[in-house]
Amino acid sequence: MEKPLNGKNILVVDDDREIVRAIALLLEAEGYTVFTAYDGMQALDVLSAQDIHLILLDVMMPRLDGLSTMMRIREKRNVPVIVLSAKSEDTDKVLGLEMGADDYVTKPFNPMELMARVRSHLRRYTRLGDMYNQTSQVLVNGRLTFNLQEKVLYADGEPVRLTPTEMKIVELLMRNPGRIFPAEEIYERVWGDEAYTTENTVMVHIRRIREKIELNPSAPEYLKVVWGIGYKFERH
Repeated sequence: MEKPLNGKNILVVDDDREIVRAIALLLEAEGYTVFTAYDGMQALDVLSAQDIHLILLDVMMPRLDGLSTMMRIREKRNVPVIVLSAKSEDTDKVLGLEMGADDYVTKPFNPMELMARVRSHLRRYTRLGDMYNQTSQVLVNGRLTFNLQEKVLYADGEPVRLTPTEMKIVELLMRNPGRIFPAEEIYERVWGDEAYTTENTVMVHIRRIREKIELNPSAPEYLKVVWGIGYKFERH
């Protein structure tokens, strides 16, 4: 079994204290430092005071629910967020992803699966860009510029706020302009897991990226779908 990235700080947010305790025990056994919160307001307080590397976030909570909390987090931070929810419908999963989540785990969850997802997202967060080798430190395509060293995408000279997952997708596609990537390959290369019914997950992230980089998201110039095949970044 792959060893975890010890020394990383994980915030567990859930109004069910038993669930928080159980997840904390799992994470601490893997060598992580765990911070806890029982509603969205407490979670934001912890984030302002601690260097958090990943968040496990429940949806239904008092004072400030999970989705509202995630919106507040995304205003300032790109830390990976895995949503925990008893809701299993695809519409709820898509909503969570639309609001800025990087992944979605349905309760009751398999402890081994949860830990695998935590490790996967921490790998991507801490080693962003290590998957590919390219000597150039800047990718330029039309009005878009990706600074590989800073890990910042600029559109018309202005920085674009991307989540870690969105950033990885953009980097993959910008490094390979014109190449069509099936959704399954994007998922496997970005998430680092085998792809099973992942089209919705990839599609939602692609849509969010379009809204951030395209002048007209409904008629994209850069991030295009090739129906029945996949997605590509148009060369400009």
